[in-house]
Amino acid sequence: MNRTAKVDLVVVGLGYVGLPLARAATAAGLQVVGLDRSAAVVQGLNAGASHIDDIGAPDVRAMLDGGFRAVDRPEVIADAAAVVVCVPTPLTEHGAPDLTAVNAAVGDIAAHLTPGTLVVLESTTYPGTTDEVVRPRLEAGGMKAGRDFLLAFSPERIDPGNPHFGLENTPKVIGGTTPDCTKAARALYERFVGGVVEAKGTREAEMAKLLENTYRHVNIALVNEMAMFCREIGVDLWDAIRCASSKPFGFAPFYPGPGVGGHCIPIDPNYLSYKVRSLGIPFRFVELAQEINQRMPAHVVARAADLLNDLGKPVRGSRILLLGVTYKPDISDQRESPALDVAELLLARGADLAYFDPYVEGWSAGGTEVERVDDYLDAAAEADLTVLLQSHRELDLGRLAERARMLFDTRGKSADHARVVRL
Repeated sequence: MNRTAKVDLVVVGLGYVGLPLARAATAAGLQVVGLDRSAAVVQGLNAGASHIDDIGAPDVRAMLDGGFRAVDRPEVIADAAAVVVCVPTPLTEHGAPDLTAVNAAVGDIAAHLTPGTLVVLESTTYPGTTDEVVRPRLEAGGMKAGRDFLLAFSPERIDPGNPHFGLENTPKVIGGTTPDCTKAARALYERFVGGVVEAKGTREAEMAKLLENTYRHVNIALVNEMAMFCREIGVDLWDAIRCASSKPFGFAPFYPGPGVGGHCIPIDPNYLSYKVRSLGIPFRFVELAQEINQRMPAHVVARAADLLNDLGKPVRGSRILLLGVTYKPDISDQRESPALDVAELLLARGADLAYFDPYVEGWSAGGTEVERVDDYLDAAAEADLTVLLQSHRELDLGRLAERARMLFDTRGKSADHARVVRL
């Protein structure tokens, strides 16, 4: 590392990945600076406020007491021994990788890179990005990776809301452009992460992240497709999964739902399929999984329409209550939540829509603000149909089943009840 550095670590991007990283490094005694282009994020953190679920205001205050500070100017990079990039990598409207934030961060680093600095990319991307996109820009000024500065990739493995596994106790995969780069990255992460796994290089580390989420993506699609026909053949899929899960080897349970959301599963496999397509090779598993999972909100709405039809009611004009609009339970994160597609499709059919989510104070779909109810049990008793989209722990599913006129449970969390129908 850069032995003349005034700062141990600069974390670029202070979102769901970067802020937990900065917290762990600060708690381990490193001098950490967070760099974010959002002035509001920077001001909030320096005032002791947090903008993500997994880190509260007391955590931020502890970080500040430990020497952490947030800035929105990249000049601090020149003082850093190590720089870790944790910026978003979404998809373009055409489904291609959007490396805008990565390119901006790399440009800032290149402008302030000093000899001996370790640069690590954590943002999820396709294999080859570190070597083909990041490295040339950093070397454009004359310095060489592995000789004048150190370059590596380490995929983020943050799971927002996970009460058991966080950054500190989840093994960190690292792959450098040279063995010395890998060694330097290992030395950095071992200061605040419990275990490190070395990849052969940056491409293997990049592929590891995509493999992890493509595995989940494909298996979720499998059970989602099963959910579409199990009802027709009289099979309780959740009970079948429970039974299969008793096998101590060769099986990992996955569960159907109204679709997939979040910052990983709906996005990351597309980075892999993009790379494969660039070689002229079809990646049928990912493409099919994407098709199935994207079809689930429409399937949920079709099932809702069938349930209302059984009650002699059309969707148009029926009062439908949606419970839980975030992409996973017990957090406020709405990124890529399938609830949005479900709501837009119901509104298009003329439903009188309302929602309740303890983590979301205001919500709109398709430009329409959706009414928020204060008491979900009373609202369920009055609604023609209640649709459980996310099973937050604050929801009493037992009482809900008793109070709702009809409960459509897309998560399979409710006990058997005369007024409960599962996906």
